[in-house]
Amino acid sequence: MRRFSNLGLGTLFAVGLFMTASPAFAQNDIRHDRHDIRHDRRDLHSDRQNIHNQRVDLHNDYQTLRQNRTTLRNDVKNGASTDQITADRQAVHNEVKDIRGDQRGLFNDRRDVGATAEICAVIDEI
Repeated sequence: MRRFSNLGLGTLFAVGLFMTASPAFAQNDIRHDRHDIRHDRRDLHSDRQNIHNQRVDLHNDYQTLRQNRTTLRNDVKNGASTDQITADRQAVHNEVKDIRGDQRGLFNDRRDVGATAEICAVIDEI
């Protein structure tokens, strides 16, 4: 009976030592992690540059919308043909639709970059 209790205690002791040492075996190669972090930061910088470009495009779309509305106003005031006024209204409608799509895309990209930036910040703390 004593033999089985010694075997049981020895097994529990060995399992305890193995569980304590297992995190040391599970660590990744630090050089590999640094490469991934550098790659993630490069992607983050690229995403931020794309957001900047989208904001510039959105600003240009607002300028175009302003011009289209001015053209529509002038055509109505000067008594342009119905076809011309319809075309101007369609141009304004298309520009508003384009702006809304750009805003939606910009919002989603900002959200994604924010999440990626948070992940990079957590990794930097480690």
